[in-house]
Amino acid sequence: MRRPIVLLLFFAGAALGALSCSLGGSKTAVLWTDQPEFAFYGEYFNAVQDQYRVEIRFFDSPAQKLADSESHPDMVAGTWLKSASTRVFFKSLDHFFSGRRGFARSAFYSRLLTMGRIDSRQYLLPVSFNLPALVFARDKAAQLSNPFTVGFAEMQRLGKAYNAEGGGVYTRMGFSPRWDDNFLLLIATLYNASFEEAAPLAWDAAALDRALELVYRWTREVNDSIQAEDDFYFKYFYEPPVKLAASGRILFAYMQSDDLFTLAAERRNNLDFRWIAEQNTIPLIENSVYLGLLKKGKAPRAAAAFVRWFFETETQRQLLEKSKRSRMNETSFGISGGFSALRPVTEQIFPQFYSGLLGHMPPEDFLSPPNILPGSWPALKERTILPYLRDRARSEGSDEVYPLQRRIADWLRVNR
Repeated sequence: MRRPIVLLLFFAGAALGALSCSLGGSKTAVLWTDQPEFAFYGEYFNAVQDQYRVEIRFFDSPAQKLADSESHPDMVAGTWLKSASTRVFFKSLDHFFSGRRGFARSAFYSRLLTMGRIDSRQYLLPVSFNLPALVFARDKAAQLSNPFTVGFAEMQRLGKAYNAEGGGVYTRMGFSPRWDDNFLLLIATLYNASFEEAAPLAWDAAALDRALELVYRWTREVNDSIQAEDDFYFKYFYEPPVKLAASGRILFAYMQSDDLFTLAAERRNNLDFRWIAEQNTIPLIENSVYLGLLKKGKAPRAAAAFVRWFFETETQRQLLEKSKRSRMNETSFGISGGFSALRPVTEQIFPQFYSGLLGHMPPEDFLSPPNILPGSWPALKERTILPYLRDRARSEGSDEVYPLQRRIADWLRVNR
């Protein structure tokens, strides 16, 4: 009698196990990413527990890969995931914010979290972000009026006072907005040019014009002329701007936070910085990293386990610690190349690993994410927007340069 009962129990257990496996799917979740750091995170996840595994696959553009591929992974962590062509693939993450083990919404930077919402539901979780910084030699810090931020008016005033001539040419120059194309884009952003996804792109043309009029006036009123700026640039910018700032050749250099905090320690120790802000707004660099789960994922439980593990404050502290021990932090800043989207991690833990952040933490209510941008934004930016800003910054009026609308139309004809 016992053998049939044992067999019955065996087959019942096997059936329950098969049902459980079919409901939970594979125990290995696949994650697509354009962030090299996730290879390290996946390896660590696999090492600290043995219930699930995550397999990392790297693509230059996982957003484009999603649109082009019939097979999908379980998760994606990367840039440009919020565009219309991509967000349709993700499933709601609202359940991660409910129950005893749920995430607290207050643990995330609120504006970043909101950007991951679609129709009042959370489809993407913010991972990391970067900020624009103005860098200068540490002994110049007393010249700035604010310990956290600096605006364009102060940059112009201090830059003009710093200029020095010899033999009719500049031997020292405070700053030019034309030294870095991305600084021109930053001005456009702070002047509410409002680039956003359309077909493929929309913006406020009047606001963009006002931003570039500022650049033109800045050159003329602070540094005398475009020719004077160009001559200085060609003579001295064989060195990186940050090195010129440290030596005193220029007063200010523009950098993103990820570049600033991966400078060699001996160079960074001689520098100070302020976040660039206008009207209490610090714009986030547009390539913030987000993470989402796919509707067609085959390992939902494994994917959920990774998400819950990764967004724990203690997990990210351990990742920062291991990154420091392996010296990975010398080439990759923070979490996935930026500040963590978890407030306790950035505000309380980052200063333990990046001492330069002490007394420099960005005020949360200043942080302003960009609008939703098309998946083609990186190419559009490099091929059309930055060249337009560069040309327009040299011209007094917009009618003197080839229009941005036509540049984009030309690019689309070639790249459809």
